[in-house]
Amino acid sequence: MNKITAAFKHKAFIPFVTAGDPDLETTKELIREIVANGADIVEIGIPFSDPVAEGPAIQKADERALANGINTDDIFQMVAELRTEIATPFVFMTYINPVFVYGIDKFMARCKETGVDGVIIPDVPFEEKGFIQEACREHGITYISMVAPSSAERIAMIAKEAEGFLYVVSSLGVTGVRSDITTDIGSMLAEIRKISDIPCAIGFGISNAQQAKAMSEVGDGVIIGSAIINIMEKYGKDSPKPVGAFVAEMVEAIRSGD
Repeated sequence: MNKITAAFKHKAFIPFVTAGDPDLETTKELIREIVANGADIVEIGIPFSDPVAEGPAIQKADERALANGINTDDIFQMVAELRTEIATPFVFMTYINPVFVYGIDKFMARCKETGVDGVIIPDVPFEEKGFIQEACREHGITYISMVAPSSAERIAMIAKEAEGFLYVVSSLGVTGVRSDITTDIGSMLAEIRKISDIPCAIGFGISNAQQAKAMSEVGDGVIIGSAIINIMEKYGKDSPKPVGAFVAEMVEAIRSGD
């Protein structure tokens, strides 16, 4: 079984962190803490100057990281160092521009070499993913697809070809904390289930234990990013412990019904 899919042996918690915010040493300690507190997959954001899927919190995190001179090779090196002690799957969240500039084949080869298990690239449309997915398959990297409330008739097509897990976007718009999630996630998942039994993890807007539990009851996992980034912005280099405590709270909430 795919290593990423295997992480869904129970309701999975997938935290997101921006690499290099506020610096790579803090990111390394942060990842150690979130894994120690129960994260099943770690989503690592590669900072980019124009992150079109991100709201203000993650945009600011990207700006802080880029201001420190963080580059893709630094992040690969960080992952390689963490891989000597952590077996939890790592997934890069990035955009096609950094991958293209680095070199698509070279990027996927480095993912394989350093221990990155999958990639999420939200600005590559489903219909145009062939060129990137081919490189992923050549190097054994899982290409993770996304479906959104606006995907409509495309949900079936996307679900049919999805690998690892399907990233289900809970709300239209960009990432960010939301007080309410009004999308009928159940109907979206019902459409997916007609086509595939791939695990479905729900993200965008989930920020507290109550929301996380509610989403875990309809999906197979929960992704939280902006709420974690907000803690990182508040505590800076002292953020690993508070973020670890937040992760532990989310894990307890989504697994309470397991």
